[in-house]
Amino acid sequence: MSENSTYAAAGVSLEEGDRAVELMRRKVEGASRPEVVGGLGGFAGLFKLDVSKYTSPLLASSTDGVGTKIAIAQALDKHDTIGQDLVAMVVDDIVVCGAEPLFLQDYIACGKVDAEKIAAIVGGIADGCVLAGTALVGGETAEHPGLMAPDDYDLAACATGVVEADRVLGPDRVRAGDAVIALASSGVHSNGYSLVRKVIADAQLDLNAIPEGLGRTLGEELLEPTRIYTKPLLSLIERYDVHAMCHVTGGGIPGNLPRVLPAGLGASVDRGTWSLPPIFALLAQAGGIERDELERAFNVGVGMLVVLPEADADAAVRALKADGLDAWACGQITDSGSVQVASDYRP
Repeated sequence: MSENSTYAAAGVSLEEGDRAVELMRRKVEGASRPEVVGGLGGFAGLFKLDVSKYTSPLLASSTDGVGTKIAIAQALDKHDTIGQDLVAMVVDDIVVCGAEPLFLQDYIACGKVDAEKIAAIVGGIADGCVLAGTALVGGETAEHPGLMAPDDYDLAACATGVVEADRVLGPDRVRAGDAVIALASSGVHSNGYSLVRKVIADAQLDLNAIPEGLGRTLGEELLEPTRIYTKPLLSLIERYDVHAMCHVTGGGIPGNLPRVLPAGLGASVDRGTWSLPPIFALLAQAGGIERDELERAFNVGVGMLVVLPEADADAAVRALKADGLDAWACGQITDSGSVQVASDYRP
């Protein structure tokens, strides 16, 4: 055997991986729930589901990543928030069917393990799990020398939740005349970053500059973590007759709201009920992006939609605001068969 034929010589450092685990241990151990069995370091995450709490439980599962927003984190060498994006993209998909996200596992692939960087990423994942009330029961960090550049990494996660069979939200519950409530996004969230990066490159925008109207650097604005709506929405479901919810991700409102509507029904959404956040106006102007394309690529300020009876709309908005979310009535379910987004954004 050659003297240099070792795992380390091939580009994989087991010692650096072990150091990353120790650096992240405190954060991961803080992202737990009473149902978690065992601790960090096992081959599988164990979770004791108390089936006595449910009559007919359904498990809900979702998997996702954060896409090319990672390139912004790499450009700024800031990696402690991208993990919250990862959690949000998964748990906010689970809650829209009425399920409570119970536990999550992450996967990180990288060209070379940098213990501090991996610990920062996983720390952000743990922070996101705490915000969602979801346990982080395990994960994997894989070093891929020769396949990925040393500074490159990618993230994915999968989460599992539970909901009573007779409380699943979705198209079957939606009726014409229902109100549509908008919940404000925290910014661009984690969709459309291929277009964001093209605009930055073509317009030669500086991530460290403070554009007029933002109040912070462009990089800081673009790294604002995706909002996690899970706890307030679970509370809302317990208090009101919520019919459906829509996580506004890639495709925007026109591409996502139809996914929770039954055949034959549509919706009318009024842009005049909210102002276009400055970051989207900046991207549109710098990139020459037409409004239709802007609304297909981005959330344009609305990260989640809630559909419920008109009679409950005002009370639901007040409840969401009391939980710290900016919410407002933005439209209505119609029998038009299509989603119409009308008028102009409020100045």
